[in-house]
Order: sequence, then structure tokens, then C-alpha cells
Amino acid sequence: MRVDAFWQSAQKRPRRTALVDVDGSLISAGELLASGNQLARAFQDLGIEPGQTVAFMLPNGRATVELLVATMQIGLFLAPLNNALSEGEIAHILADSAAAVFISHEKYGARAAPAAQQANTAHRFSVGGINGFASFDALKAGQGAELPATRRPGALMVYTSGTTGRPKGIERELLPGDADKTAGYMARQLSMFDVMPGGDGVHLCTSPLYHTAPLAYSWYSLCFEHTLVLMNKWDAERALELIEAHRVTHTHMVPTQFHRLLCLPETVRARYDVSSLRNVLHAAAPCPVDTKRKMLEWWGPVIYEYYGASEGGGTLVSPEEWLEYPGTVGRPWKGAEIQIHDADGALLPPGEPGTVYMKLLGAFTYRGDEKKTRDNRRGGFFTVGDIGYLNEQGYLFLCDRKIDMIISGGVNIYPAEVEGALLEHPDIADAAVFGIPDDDWGESVMAVVEWVTGRPTPANAELSLKEHCASRIAKFKVPRAIDFADSLPRDPNGKLMKRKLRAPYWKGKSASI
Repeated sequence: MRVDAFWQSAQKRPRRTALVDVDGSLISAGELLASGNQLARAFQDLGIEPGQTVAFMLPNGRATVELLVATMQIGLFLAPLNNALSEGEIAHILADSAAAVFISHEKYGARAAPAAQQANTAHRFSVGGINGFASFDALKAGQGAELPATRRPGALMVYTSGTTGRPKGIERELLPGDADKTAGYMARQLSMFDVMPGGDGVHLCTSPLYHTAPLAYSWYSLCFEHTLVLMNKWDAERALELIEAHRVTHTHMVPTQFHRLLCLPETVRARYDVSSLRNVLHAAAPCPVDTKRKMLEWWGPVIYEYYGASEGGGTLVSPEEWLEYPGTVGRPWKGAEIQIHDADGALLPPGEPGTVYMKLLGAFTYRGDEKKTRDNRRGGFFTVGDIGYLNEQGYLFLCDRKIDMIISGGVNIYPAEVEGALLEHPDIADAAVFGIPDDDWGESVMAVVEWVTGRPTPANAELSLKEHCASRIAKFKVPRAIDFADSLPRDPNGKLMKRKLRAPYWKGKSASI
């Protein structure tokens, strides 16, 4: 399959719409190419050399896409920073990545400015005004719009959030050779999900571009000559509006977004035409079987699931395969391999849960942390700490993260399974399950749930929910206690921040939170 990288296709067909920005403005491929080229030339004029890092902390929008167009063709690492990071966390990543350039939006200036000062970052630019930062728009001014004379492939350097300690950068060697060929080759990953280049393809980005998958699949879509539509924040009904308005053909979501869509009233869901959808990719967390089945009933057989991490992957499953093996995250994709190991490193047979290891398809290190790099390996395989098992046919089923597993009376309980049962209740909008100290059992199962907005919480809600769970899962898995919250702490990509919920219960106790 031949894939023209964005720079090639934009030169051939400059007038097509490449980007629909968060405000609805349309940017042509020619415009986006020109501004990306200007930015690439500006970085080169600053003396930024291949192998150096450009870091950014920006809301979804044109500036981030321009950075992709620029850095991926002049051999730079592009490091996205989570917009919610504290001043100290920002400073750590800037210093750890040896960022030569930092670009931030003015809304984050109160944290970005002192962090850049602390990290002694040489070149600082802002979208809007930040004291001590030069203008991002002025950086491009006066530069030529043609491709830079010297070009080579760039790469992402994503920082993992981790469960303890500072975030670690996932660093790979820059590939040699031609930037166009490399970008086109990388973009072909979309074809694993039956997404084809060209045609009428439109990709909707529903999540922050500082996360690996939204950033990568947005870039791959541009290289597939598809229109990229950006959301500035997740809103279920707004997503449906954009799907209908732009005839979106493919998108990337997480299970929480599926659940939010299903929480919309039936009258709202029926209002929008989603028939253009052909490929809906999802990952990032175990998806409750009931949630996915309802989405397939609504949207049809267009939902593809995969399992992987920022470090690599992985497995994938088509809608048809999933219906045959409900709950699976699929079989290894081409060139990949999955192994399940017990705590002593021994391989486990089908049906027995253990730590999931994925084959190293491309060498990477955790920047500046040899121990973490070494500890997550077994031969040519690595793990991110997930628990799962393979069935007899080689399909992988995830149980949960090792760090989240509850051990009650010596029995392993996987919160994702209990959350799935809770989310089957029609009045539950969100659920978090975790272990809390128990003098007899070591840990007991605790749940915090969010009621659907506008629906009253009945007086007997806790008892009713326990009975609901007991009809679906074993008695020992049913939460001993259930609290109710107005909202649960999730990051902008929908990932549940359980540590915030769990920490008060374990204060002063000897347990990892």
C-alpha cells in the first residue's frame, strides 16, 4: 500500500480541507503545509538540530497540528505535556527531555512561565501572551513556506504518567532516511483497522492531543489525506453533532466516552445521523461488555478495539470477532506477540490470569531510568503492569491493572469487573471501584458512583445497587460500601484518577496508592 505523507499530498492537492479547527474554521492542506514549513524553518534558524526536543502545552487546535507538520520532517522529538500538570511537573519534563523549545498557551502561563525559568529552557514561545515568552505567530513570520532544505524523520517523546514517582519519557532512536517515506509507513497502522487512505475519510479527534493515541492517529489521518476535525473538550452530544455535520468516517474513543454517549436520552441520540461512521477505534481501559454491546447495537459493526501502550503493542479485534468472543481485546496484530507470566516469570497456560507481556517491536528506553527500563522486560518482551489471560484461541482478555487489583481474604478481585456491573445500572453515569483497608480481610471492595444528571438518588440507592451487582457477579466481589459523588475525578482523556479517591482511606496505612 502506497501512502503519501502529508507534505506530499498537500503539495499535490493544496485546496482540500485538511483541518477543521475547534472553532469550526476550515484550514486547507496548502495553508497547513505552509505554516508547518515556516515553523520548521524557524526552528532550524534558531539552531535547533536533529535529536533535540520541542515540548508543548497547548489546548487542541491548529498550533499543535502545525507542530506535527514541522517537527516530523526535521528530525526533532515532539514532547506533549498534559495541560493539568503542576509547575513542578512541567519543569521536570522540560529538564528531563532537555527541551530546546517550549511552546505554551497563555491560559497555562501561571505555571508554564516559572517552570520554563526553573528548567532554564532556552527558547520559549506562547500562543497568546505570557511574560518572558515570545510570540508563536511571530516565530513563523518572514519564513519561507517551502519545504525546508534539510529534512529527516522526527518522532514523538511521550511521558508516561506512571503510578509513583516522576513521569518517564519513552525514548526511541530517530529513524534514518526519508521523512516522507517514514511518515507514510507509520501511518499505515490505520489500515490494521480497515481504514484506507484517500477517498472521503474524515477523522474526529475527541480527546486531548497531549495523549499518545489522539496525537498519533490525528497525524496518521492527515498522512492518509483525511480531514481532521478537532474537539476542544469532550461533550457527548457535541461529538454526535460533529459526526453528522462533517460526515465523520473514523474516530478514536475510550470506554468512558461510550458510556457518556449511552447516557444521553434516547430522543437526543436519535436526533443525529451517525451512518457515516465506518471505523471507531477504542482502547485505554477495559470496556464493560454491556457498554460495548449497546454501542454496537446503536452504531453497527464499526467498533474496533486494540490493546497497547505508549511503549508499543499489541492486539486488535474486529467487531465481528468481538461478537464471537465478547470482552476480548483481540489477538496480536502482525509482528506482535503476547505472553502471560506469573509472579515468578513462568509462562501461564490459557485461562490463567497473569501479567501481560508484549513483544518489543521497536527498542525504547525510559529516558534517564535504566532500572525502570530493565524492570519492565522479560527477554524481548515488556509489560506495563496489566493483568490478563489468553483463551484457547489466543484471544487476550484483560482483568485490570496490577496496581488496582484488590486482594481480599487472599482472593484477587478486579475492579474493572465490578465497575462493569455497576455501569449496567441505568441510573449510573460513572463508577470507580478500589480496595480499602479491612482488619479481617486485608482489603474490602469500595465503590464510588455518579448518578445520571437529573435523576434523583433514592433513599435505598446503596442497597439497590448491591442487589443489582449481586445478580451479576459473585457475592465476594459486591462492594461492601458505596458512596455517591457529584462527579468522579477523570483526566481530560477520560482516565479515572483512582489514587485521589483511594488515598484518604489508606492515609497512615502501609499500602501502595
